Amino acid sequence: MHRPRLGVNIDHIATLRQARGTLYPEPLLGAQLAQLGGADQITVHLREDRRHIQDRDVRLLREVVTCPLNLEMGLTEEMIAIALEVRPDTVTLVPERREERTTEGGLDLQPRADVIADFAAACAGRGIELSLFIEASEEQIRLSKQVGASIVELHTGEFAEAKSGHQAAEVARLRSGAQLAKSLGLTVAAGHGLHYENIFPLLEVVEIEEYNIGHAIVARALFVGFQAAVAEMVALLGDRRPPHPWRPSTR
Repeated sequence: MHRPRLGVNIDHIATLRQARGTLYPEPLLGAQLAQLGGADQITVHLREDRRHIQDRDVRLLREVVTCPLNLEMGLTEEMIAIALEVRPDTVTLVPERREERTTEGGLDLQPRADVIADFAAACAGRGIELSLFIEASEEQIRLSKQVGASIVELHTGEFAEAKSGHQAAEVARLRSGAQLAKSLGLTVAAGHGLHYENIFPLLEVVEIEEYNIGHAIVARALFVGFQAAVAEMVALLGDRRPPHPWRPSTR
């Protein structure tokens, strides 16, 4: 069976750069190394507050990367204009709050379903696939299909934080959502909080075709290099445990 695709989120390369206001480390170089390591997609989140990825990063990546580019963004007029101009291969709509450390939970589609549907049509007209970062609930999955998305990315935060006794229930919940999405003709992706150890139970959910992983890969790269860190995750998704597993602290 073919392994799931790996989207490598390179936001936290930019986090290091912005922390000191320097010109390095360069996210573009990280994207190139990720491709050499076997990444199937490069993912970046252009946030309203520009806390890590900058506009120039998105435009440079669009010019240089040879694998698909996935732009995560909030549903604002500014971001819609940028996405339709830059034309990434995929746009993933995510919820966004300035005070959050990272994206918290999935997008609630109901309040802005009409706006999302209009954006989906605009994306289709420019050859952009629309993905929605949602919880694995029947309501959100069916709404994703109705508004015209072609991909759903299931939020795995609760799974990632679950204690061992509750992890099986989270896997079952995600499997149920993935199966429903697949039955509706949607491509199924997953992401948030995944790393080199906790992802193994999810690999049993064969309906998940793509994983977007960032923080864990950037952290691993500090010790083995970016290309090697990506290659280890690619091997893991092929159900081959990497030679030097990264183990998070249990404190």
